[in-house]
Amino acid sequence: MSQFHGTTILCVKKKGRVALGGDGQVTMGSTAVKHNAKKIRKMHGGKVCAGFAGSTADAMTLFDKFEGKLEEFRGNLERAAVELAKEWRTDRILRRLEALLIVANSKTMLIISGSGDIIEPDESVIAIGSGGPFAQAAALALVRHSELSASEIVMHSLEIVAGICIYTNNHISIEEIIEETEEEKTTRK
Repeated sequence: MSQFHGTTILCVKKKGRVALGGDGQVTMGSTAVKHNAKKIRKMHGGKVCAGFAGSTADAMTLFDKFEGKLEEFRGNLERAAVELAKEWRTDRILRRLEALLIVANSKTMLIISGSGDIIEPDESVIAIGSGGPFAQAAALALVRHSELSASEIVMHSLEIVAGICIYTNNHISIEEIIEETEEEKTTRK
């Protein structure tokens, strides 16, 4: 699975909350051409978050495809991810798209790639992009050794990466999903 330059996307799950964050830098070659791009978004009525690393146009296509799969499979994250990965790998045009996606709901975090990979982390942290390994290391340390919330861990980890990775800046966006309580699930029914 290739690493893509130009961004860092990090997802952390802690104490019933999932936070997905990314920086805002867009680069062309060795030049930063945009500083506040939004590379993450909520989907399916705010119950799913997705973030991308890679070519922006390709990622937007994949966001739209994934959102369609979520609707088709009524919010079932795993099924939508499998169907997107199958289509991405086998479709002649989609196969050429260069990006990675992180998708998450309150229970599951996944990386989806164009080679058909769907990866669920062993721990409660997952990251992609050029600064992904730095972000994952920082977040794992904070998850294990601090009382910070998921959003705070994402923020601090991405700030650390912005000081290390030339393809990541400190214009950070974060989306959060909060797991429903049993009472909220009962009330909704």
